[in-house]
Formats: sequence, structure tokens, C-alpha cells
Amino acid sequence: MTTGCSQAAGYEDFYIPEQPASSLELVSDAYRTELTAYEDNGIPDTCLETFASDDSVCEIRQMEHYYDVTIHYEGHTPSEAGKAYAQAAIRAFPEFHTIIEPYLYENIMLAFPAVMDDFTSVEERVTCLAESLRPDQKEELFSFAEELSDGLHGFEEDGHISYEEAITSNLIPEALRGTACSALSLWGKKTENGDMIATRFLDWSLGSENQMCMLHAVIHADKGDRSYTGISFLGFCSLISAINDDGVFAAILDVGSYDEKYVYKDRKCYTYELRYALETYDSARSVGKFMVDSSDTFTYSHQIYVADGKETFCAEDAVAGLQKSGKGYSVLRDSSTPLQDVIHWDNPDSLCVVNSFAAKGNQDLFTGSSSNHVRFCKYNEWVAAEDRFTVGELKSAITREQVNLGVKESEPDVMNVRNRGTSQIIIVDYHTGRIQVSFTSPNGPSDDVIFTDIGHF
Repeated sequence: MTTGCSQAAGYEDFYIPEQPASSLELVSDAYRTELTAYEDNGIPDTCLETFASDDSVCEIRQMEHYYDVTIHYEGHTPSEAGKAYAQAAIRAFPEFHTIIEPYLYENIMLAFPAVMDDFTSVEERVTCLAESLRPDQKEELFSFAEELSDGLHGFEEDGHISYEEAITSNLIPEALRGTACSALSLWGKKTENGDMIATRFLDWSLGSENQMCMLHAVIHADKGDRSYTGISFLGFCSLISAINDDGVFAAILDVGSYDEKYVYKDRKCYTYELRYALETYDSARSVGKFMVDSSDTFTYSHQIYVADGKETFCAEDAVAGLQKSGKGYSVLRDSSTPLQDVIHWDNPDSLCVVNSFAAKGNQDLFTGSSSNHVRFCKYNEWVAAEDRFTVGELKSAITREQVNLGVKESEPDVMNVRNRGTSQIIIVDYHTGRIQVSFTSPNGPSDDVIFTDIGHF
């Protein structure tokens, strides 16, 4: 079974007890002795240096904790935008090739453990998926890869990213997989002012040297009324987490499978289709519905967490093979959707998402999965512990765990919500319209969590 959980520890010999999930008792010393008291607002960041492409189509500010990227699409072709992005990225981070290429091959080897020196199967998969992109997306990505590669082709770990490697690095969720995330929405009676708070944990393979923690990026796509801001990593053209100018926040979460056959021919890339949806639609419902309606065209089953301040959903996207098997289906789940019998949620005005479909009758990856079951239980307990949350109180609640517990042999393995694979925690405050992100440092996750204010949507 593939759970899609990366770099996370689990319980040995875990079993699902007969009592409801909400009655599970958590290990008390997994939590920090004293919780951090946070203000509602995030901490403003400092700009250290600025960079730009030759034509200024792409501008990058190197901040203290991340790279702030702006790509001016209006008045420029997708090819010009892709070239400018690659050009500015190399100037802002000259070590891009030597940092990203080893990380890419770590991901390739996880997906293709028997690949050895023949990367034909990888190239065939990636080429097919890249050709499935919408014309403007394909033009931009190909131009980005051409500029970044400087004419180098093929798969070889030689310290310089080739054209094919650049494209592969932008198709990791569709072609290689390997993420584990969670999300939570609170609103109404669960927030102090009644307005929605959207929270998203990105658990992403950080790399053997925490390479991705060197490349946190906030990417502003300046497209007029089709604008959005992506929160991911420098050099990414697809979407992992993003919010558009209408305030629709969306984030991807991988979902594992039981013997689900992987198919890439005649399939689409869901991260790029999500990008199209955020450019096109102005509500969480319409973005979620688009993804559900497209679900049978994707490579891996996944979920899309969406919120807009008024509504919030989880698009449980089952691929065609899973739907045909009868073991799973696609649905736009909200807080009123009946849940699977093996889980229980006690809190009104809230929605929780982990790496399993949760709708009743859908594929069950809670039973037998400590990762999904325990995280869901923890969220349930945390939300129930407070009548109403301020943003600061929510930050305190979700950072209460000892993130490195279980590293030493003398310590038990503990499944955390915020774990050793967590790269970013994103909070969208719909009361103020401001966005905060905790960017994991290159030293790796620690109990010292800083929430940086990255601006207004």
C-alpha cells in the first residue's frame, strides 16, 4: 500500500481499536511542556537583495525566509515568461543546479528503484505528461526548461540540470509522487470573530540535505483578473498551494491506494489543472467541482483542499481505475458529508483533511494507517479543546508537538501532524485577508516556529 507519506514516523504494530476514533488517548509527552503564545499577526520579513531577468518580466526579492517572485504575464508571451523566470531564478540562487539536481534524482530513485543508468521509462512518462499540458502552460514550461538547461539534454547527474530534468522537477506530483499533507478550516462558532481561518500543512520530501528548505518561494503570477499567488519552491511552475485574487485558496494533498494501477498515457497533470482552475473560477465550490469533474483524467488519486472565506471543501479525486474498481469515487466533501465509520469528527463549523478520502463509502486509508488515523484524531481533539479560536490560539494549538520526538533510539516513534517532513504551514485569515507561512529552515523542522506575514491576497 502506498500512503503518500514522506519522511514521517509511524507506530509499530498499530491497530485500530474498537472504540470511536475520538476516544483514542494520545501520548502526553509528545507535546511540548509550554506552548508558544502567538500574536494573531505574522512577523513581517526583510528584503535582503533583488534580482530580475534581462527584460524585467520576472523580478525576485530575496527575503530572509523565502524568495518573493513576481512574473509579469500581461503583455508577454508564455515563452517570454518561462525564460525570464529561469533567468531570474539562477541569478537569485546561483547554486540552483547543484542543489536541485541531486534532490530530483532522490525522487526519481524512490519512484524507479530499479532504474540504474537507463532513464528511458522516466523520460517516456514525463514527455507524455508534459505534452498533456494546456498550450500556454506547455509553452511556458518548455521555455523555462530551455533557458535553465542552456542546451543540455538527457538524464545524468552531472551538476547541471538538463532540459528533461527541468521538466521532470515540475511534474513530481504527477510522475513521481511522494507527499503527505493535512488541512483544517474553522469558521462560525469555532472562530473568535466568526470569519474563516484556513490552515494547510505541506509535508513534502525535503531532500537528504533539506534542499527544498533553501528554496521556499512565494510566486505572484501577475495576470490581471486571472492572477494568483503560489506558495511553493523556487523554480516551480505548477501549483502546490495557492490563492487567487478572489481569495480562493487551494492546496494539493496526496492520497494513497491499494493496488491502484498507475496510468499516464492520455492523462493530465492535476497541479496544472488546478492552476487553470484558480485562474478561471472565483469560488471554492467552482474550483472544487472542476477538479472533481476532471478526476478520471489524472494519474494519481489525490485531494484538493479549497476555501474562500464563505465555503470550504475537500475535492476527493479518485482516478479512473479506482472508480472502475468500485473501491473509490470522486466527491466534493463538505462539513455535512457523512464520514466513514472508522473515523469520527466532533466539531461543527470545521473541516479536516488528511491523506485519505473521508467520505462514507469511499476508499478507506484510515484503517491500518497510523499516519492518517492518528493525525485525524489529533486534529479532532485540538479543535474540541477550545470553544473559539483566534489566529494566535490556532497557531499555538497546531505547533504544540515535539517535532523531533522519536529521533533517538531511546524514544518511541510518534506520528505528528507537524512532522520531520513538514516544509510549510500556511494560514489564511479571512477576517484580515492576510496570509502567514511558517517556512522550515535549512536546518530542518524544530519546535521554534515562526509565522511570516507574506501579504494580502
